[in-house]
Amino acid sequence: MRGLKYQLKSVSRDKFCLMTFLLPILVAVALNFMGSIDLSTLGELHFGVLENDLSPQTVTWLERYGPVMAYQTPEELTAAIKEPSTNVIGVNANGDSIKTAISGDELDIFQQAAATLPALYEQRAEAELVKVLTLERPDILESFQYIFIPAVLIVAMFMGCTFNAMNIISEKEDGVAFVNEILPMTPCQYILQKVVVGFLFGSLSSIITACICFQLSWNHWGLMLALILLSSFVAALIGLFTGKLSEGLMIGVVYIKIIMLVFIAVPVLCALIGVSGPLAVVCNIVPSQPAFDGIMALSAGNMGTAAKDAGILTVHAAAWFLLYVLTAAPRRHR
Repeated sequence: MRGLKYQLKSVSRDKFCLMTFLLPILVAVALNFMGSIDLSTLGELHFGVLENDLSPQTVTWLERYGPVMAYQTPEELTAAIKEPSTNVIGVNANGDSIKTAISGDELDIFQQAAATLPALYEQRAEAELVKVLTLERPDILESFQYIFIPAVLIVAMFMGCTFNAMNIISEKEDGVAFVNEILPMTPCQYILQKVVVGFLFGSLSSIITACICFQLSWNHWGLMLALILLSSFVAALIGLFTGKLSEGLMIGVVYIKIIMLVFIAVPVLCALIGVSGPLAVVCNIVPSQPAFDGIMALSAGNMGTAAKDAGILTVHAAAWFLLYVLTAAPRRHR
């Protein structure tokens, strides 16, 4: 118990672990926030006109295509058109028609709109006879969120790997690892002491992230919790191996980045490519693949696939635990 208290104290001193813990939560909040923003307004046309220059009917016609801002002087209108952060199209009266003015640094779509607008205005009577079907505007981020959210959860589950690896590396550099070699602990006690904190913090970060991102039924939450706990446990065990194999801090950071890249890249590529058959079975060797697949299955309401992936993670947890006990845990003498 005293060893666990020591591990908990070290968390507050390790900014790298704290960042890994908080980052998925912040990203989850950002994804939910971004999902509520209508980004399509960035593509709207914006017009600038002079006061009392255009007829009210012309201004009303322009407002069908975008907001219209009236300026008191030509200088103010010119300044608004030349402002680099905007795509304002200047519109002035030109006899019975109109003429447009742009700065030239706008996107192609706005330049084409400015060039077409006078001709469209002259043919406005014929254009009103055309029947226009307005389609529902899709959410830009909706097609990507099904990948973003499971990827964020994978990062949260990875927290245990990061903490355990950095903890063992710091013990090596401080000489604490030599003391651990002679302490009266069995391999299972040593693994428990090293795994628990990384496992708990990784699970907590993942649960908070899942609560922010998902609205699941109680049955689905049971499977989600199983996926989170098993994935966090496997990640914590992999962190022990990473710490043991790392000879120094820089090497450990490189190993952690490589593992994180593999953990994220494999399931994301499988989802994008649509891997199936024997190759999908091979990809399950990477623990994050069944976790990712199970989370996506739960979000789609597929309980059977999620239960299968939880079973694969159970096999991973047992295999990594036995492998560490047999090979990596230090021998103890009572």
